[in-house]
Amino acid sequence: MHFLRTAFLALCVSVAQAQSPIHLIPQPVSMQAQKGTFTLTRSTSIQYNQSGGKVAADLLAQQLNTPTGFSIRPKEGKSGAIQLNLNATPNTQLGAEGYSLTATPKGVIITANQPAGLFYGAQTLAQLLPKEIGSKTAVSTSWTVPAVQITDYPRFGWRGIMLDVSRHFFPKEDVKKYIDQIAKLKYNTLHWHLTDDNGWRLEIKSLPKLTSVGAWRVARTGHFNDRPEPKPGEPTPYGGFYTQDDVREIVKYAQDRNVTIVPEIDIPGHSMAALAAYPELSCTKAPVSVNPGTAFSEWYGNGTFKMKVENTLNPSDEKVYEFLDKVFTEVAALFPNPYIHAGGDECYKGYWAQDPGCQELMKKLNIRHVEDLQGYFMGRVEKILTAKGKKFLGWDEILEGGISPTATVMSWRGVKGGIEAAHMGHNIVMTPTTFAYLDYNQGDNSVDPPIYATLRAQTSYNYEPVPDGVDPKYILGGQGNLWTEQVPTLRHAEYMTYPRAWALSEVYWSPKEIKNWPNFVERMESHFDRADVAQVNYSKAIYDAIVKTSMKDNKLMLNMASEVPGLAIYYSIDDTMPDQFSTKYSEPVELPDGPITLRVVTYRAGKLIGHLITLSRDALMKRAGR
Repeated sequence: MHFLRTAFLALCVSVAQAQSPIHLIPQPVSMQAQKGTFTLTRSTSIQYNQSGGKVAADLLAQQLNTPTGFSIRPKEGKSGAIQLNLNATPNTQLGAEGYSLTATPKGVIITANQPAGLFYGAQTLAQLLPKEIGSKTAVSTSWTVPAVQITDYPRFGWRGIMLDVSRHFFPKEDVKKYIDQIAKLKYNTLHWHLTDDNGWRLEIKSLPKLTSVGAWRVARTGHFNDRPEPKPGEPTPYGGFYTQDDVREIVKYAQDRNVTIVPEIDIPGHSMAALAAYPELSCTKAPVSVNPGTAFSEWYGNGTFKMKVENTLNPSDEKVYEFLDKVFTEVAALFPNPYIHAGGDECYKGYWAQDPGCQELMKKLNIRHVEDLQGYFMGRVEKILTAKGKKFLGWDEILEGGISPTATVMSWRGVKGGIEAAHMGHNIVMTPTTFAYLDYNQGDNSVDPPIYATLRAQTSYNYEPVPDGVDPKYILGGQGNLWTEQVPTLRHAEYMTYPRAWALSEVYWSPKEIKNWPNFVERMESHFDRADVAQVNYSKAIYDAIVKTSMKDNKLMLNMASEVPGLAIYYSIDDTMPDQFSTKYSEPVELPDGPITLRVVTYRAGKLIGHLITLSRDALMKRAGR
């Protein structure tokens, strides 16, 4: 009887395992579940058929050995229980980064044309294993892989995340952790924003003051752009920079994981840290400080602004180009990828308009508008980069004033710049604020620390990188951008990145036709559990109500919705705490006059799941534009 009961339980477990849904992010091109499972044990071997598979095999073994406690040591061969094979004859369907994965009860075979494909197949294998695969210590569980046949390859060749390390410095080990996380999602590019007004983070040996002065600022707390100005003689303890040895280590770490690092040196604007070190490169030559987050600019809407402190290099000064030649000589030697990003965004030209040298240069060039000086400046920069064997990449403002046909444009101010650049024959990386800015709030500003804009995970997931009327051949791909004014730690960087980077990974990798938000939500929730085990932070704002208001016949109307299907929204306006027995929202509600406070919660299957949202009448009126 005991034997029969044990056998029955084993059968139930086996059936349950066979029937468990497979939750992969990003979703593969093709996946067919099969019968049975493969079990990873201490005796499991990993082999690779060519030396080009060694790095992927070693990394896979590291991923498996830590949580399992095993000591799997890969070797070259053709009979591994987990076998990584490079094709002798390329499979044209898979391309450079694609792979096929076949899991049966006997083992797992990953096949690819290039080592990158083997690495991505290994990341898929890790997601097929139980969530405990992300544990940082050995745990006891059944290490089973469902039998499955997968064929997979990316839609776009550029799949990136931008990490801003100027506003807040992230130590070398944090950057490596972040690379590790995005590589597991099949991102292949880290756009590294290394310089800005708030810190210069890269050692340039020929210009030592860039890091001895430009990497450090006064200590400040509080909301960025609301902080007090530096005081004369005040110590500058906050900051940091990467030595060139640090960079080489990070670049190698990324290369092993098929991540290309694209460095950004943001010029001619956003250069206050450089000018703090070398003020003679500005128009006024006035001393400035590395900015700690003060309000040094005024914004007037429609993209117009004024800088109250000079942060722009002088385009008429030949010493500026000598400076940039030194910088880019060292940058080009450190980063083996084809591109260097030279910024070009938000360049204030008011100081240029008042500078005699700039006025003289405009006459010499027969330029009538000071705005066109940026085109001259960026043209000089591109020549410097070309001489170093690098391609010029910049934000979409580089279109203003004219650029060479070989320049690549990163479209961030919506999709308009990308459309314009594509019609001019430029290659484009699509990263519009409206879909890809990871520094924007994910949920309600009353819950998370307030930021001036909101971008929900569903909006990111619904993004289509190829605009209507644009030839897809010009769209290299896209990326998510994490600016870090309000992101001081890696833990919070993770919170802002996920789950939206999970959504964007599917936008940039998976076929457009298979995207499905309700299905993605199921897989996303599974990855919440995986992130918990891996101790990776993330936001649960998708469970919160979306609260909007409008005016109708001079009455305040309440409109609510949710991103996750199947949530019930309950609310109160009588100063009681809402729960599942409060008023359930089903359609727009006319709110009564008076000093009411709206409180909203969400439930699923009778259990509280979202944050409490509390909004005063004034806040509700503001949302209605009043």
